[in-house]
Amino acid sequence: MVSAALAMLLAGGTPAVANEEIQAPGPDGPLQGTLVLPAVDSPIVLMIPGSGPTDRDGNNPLGVNAAPYRLLAEGLAEQGIGSVRIDKRGMFGSQAAVADANAVTLDDYVHDTGIWVDAVRARTGATCVWLLGHSEGGLVALASAAKTNNLCGLILVATAGRPLGDVLKEQLQANPANTQLLAAANHAIDELSAGRLVETATLPPELMPLFNPDVQRFLISTFALDPAELAGGIAVPLLIAQGQTDLQVSGSDAERIKQAAPDAELAILPDTNHVMKQVGPDDRDANLATYAAADLPLAPGVVDSIASFIKSH
Repeated sequence: MVSAALAMLLAGGTPAVANEEIQAPGPDGPLQGTLVLPAVDSPIVLMIPGSGPTDRDGNNPLGVNAAPYRLLAEGLAEQGIGSVRIDKRGMFGSQAAVADANAVTLDDYVHDTGIWVDAVRARTGATCVWLLGHSEGGLVALASAAKTNNLCGLILVATAGRPLGDVLKEQLQANPANTQLLAAANHAIDELSAGRLVETATLPPELMPLFNPDVQRFLISTFALDPAELAGGIAVPLLIAQGQTDLQVSGSDAERIKQAAPDAELAILPDTNHVMKQVGPDDRDANLATYAAADLPLAPGVVDSIASFIKSH
């Protein structure tokens, strides 16, 4: 009998790579993720998700259904590179890890990253693990580098090069609908950046979701860090991958990280947006539409730039 994998090869295709569940110990229950392992000796990338309720595939219930992490895992597997993509503590498959997903600081995610590296090495036998952080996950990866052993290197995708409070100010200002809210928003960001909680009773109702008291301590922990400063202390290989049509993080952010870490490799990806999909520079509506388009492939160059970097090291 011909196996399914052999039959696919004979037909000219590539055998599908199995996705399997993997666990790491969390504070109150297990952290959950998905392992893709093309071969027993494949290099392994641990994907750290971006901000908010973002799941292991890169989707979230706030309108993102582009599945960028799943597509990236599949693309890397085709090039012989394994991956683990994860759910954050308290969310989705990792819901049992903590009672309250909002009661978290960036240091908690750094701790979880170290636990995941140990779990991945134990499961796969890898001597080291690559960290890939997307958006806010890039800040987690940078903060983890100084506290986590057995790292092969870091890959920052669409990662801000400035404190996230500065980035948030810019994002709010870019939307004309926020004009009447900017003064209050900027004051709140300044307070949080100084390590002070914000009294929400005086905030416009439209800003409550952003500065909810439940997440303010997390915001304080992220606003306090400068990604470029952290990058300057990285001792392992570092790739900065930045899309040219990213509406949330700019090319100047990537350049700022590169200036702080001159030995890093910089990959500027043409017509690539924040969720790693292909879109031109002049159509904001089309750009945003890709956030809900799981059927669109990743932009050309995304997988190749990451895979080439890993293979070269």
